[in-house]
Amino acid sequence: QIQLVESGGGLVQPGGSLRLSCTASGGIFSLYAMGWYRQAPGKQRELVAAITRGGNTNYVDSVKGRFTISRDNAKNTVYLQMNSLKPEDTAVYYCRISNSIYWGQGTQVTVSA
Repeated sequence: QIQLVESGGGLVQPGGSLRLSCTASGGIFSLYAMGWYRQAPGKQRELVAAITRGGNTNYVDSVKGRFTISRDNAKNTVYLQMNSLKPEDTAVYYCRISNSIYWGQGTQVTVSA
């Protein structure tokens, strides 16, 4: 069974930074494209950032220039570095194997003064 475990969320002030981690087990991680999603209360879940198995990346417009997705295949881990955080970034963040049924449990990110 494939399992994705997230960590790194928390409470941060506007302008601050967090780094989220998602570690996979039970699959061949290096073969998978990965994505980070977020869901704020009352809103649809949206794709924030994605990375292919070859390292190509893309981002939703609202986080371009502030967030960076990366992966370390030796550690079976994908990261989301989040800088210059805004209150609008507050959400539960989930990692996912792209185009699959496999999701992490979610980690809460709260940006508030």
